[in-house]
Amino acid sequence: MNWITNYVRPKINSMLGRREVPENLWIKCPETGEMVFHIDLEENHFVIPASGYHMKMSAEARLKHIFDEGKYETLPSPKVPQDPLKFRDSKKYSDRLRDSRTKTGLDDSVVAAHGAMQGVNIVACVHDFAFMGGSLGIAAGEAIIQAFEAAIARNCPLVMFPASGGARMQEGILSLMQLPRTTVAVEMLKEAGLPYIVVLTNPTTGGVSASYAMLGDIHLAEPGAEICFAGKRVIEQTIREKLPEGFQTSEYLLDHGMIDMVVHRHDLPETIARLLRIFLKLDAPAPKALAAPSPEPGTEPEVAEAAQ
Repeated sequence: MNWITNYVRPKINSMLGRREVPENLWIKCPETGEMVFHIDLEENHFVIPASGYHMKMSAEARLKHIFDEGKYETLPSPKVPQDPLKFRDSKKYSDRLRDSRTKTGLDDSVVAAHGAMQGVNIVACVHDFAFMGGSLGIAAGEAIIQAFEAAIARNCPLVMFPASGGARMQEGILSLMQLPRTTVAVEMLKEAGLPYIVVLTNPTTGGVSASYAMLGDIHLAEPGAEICFAGKRVIEQTIREKLPEGFQTSEYLLDHGMIDMVVHRHDLPETIARLLRIFLKLDAPAPKALAAPSPEPGTEPEVAEAAQ
């Protein structure tokens, strides 16, 4: 046994070697390359402070942001057949589902919840892009339909936050059938006379943008979000022309009348609540009372004498 090789050298290497840093400790801004401390980014609702770039946001973080004091009631996840087509590409679909569930802690890509936003009761439906690209499968489609049914039963509006690459190819035609099913659910909500607001986030593409994501009464969008059916590269290869700069972004769609407003993430709860109050004909919230200014040092005895 070589004592220097087996004990001394590893001890020195551990002291002088490069320390391992968690992968998510620093986040790089895709626009400027700036490195942002993860905790600072989380406290700023995943918006890069300097550039204003809106990073992707988990479903849990989104729900905590929009609901008052971060409190909400999660609606039950629907029970649906798993891997109905026994699909396999480079990996079994059942394995992909298991890995995504382990990674995100979610049953599928859509989470629905009920709570108050700026004092207005709503049902919110949120895609989590980390779960297989927020793709729309049977479970996600059923969760969306049940969210609309819950909104009708509770007589409250529904706010949708799509973030998806489109239909889930591993479920084939069963995934595509969620497009007409969710469209019917939207019509049910409208027939009940309840508002439906969509907040388009980055990215909203494919079959999701071809169905419930573009059927709202009002369409808001976060800055810089990619919103489209087919991707820019696919269109350029098809028409063999170069597309304009910023094509398919929130700002481009606003300029061309496809959406109603581009709203910063920090302003979304207040903006949505204000719109819903208009739809529901609710009174504006009472302004908060301003605190009385504290007396200047040395004036307390004079105030007391005046009171007497």
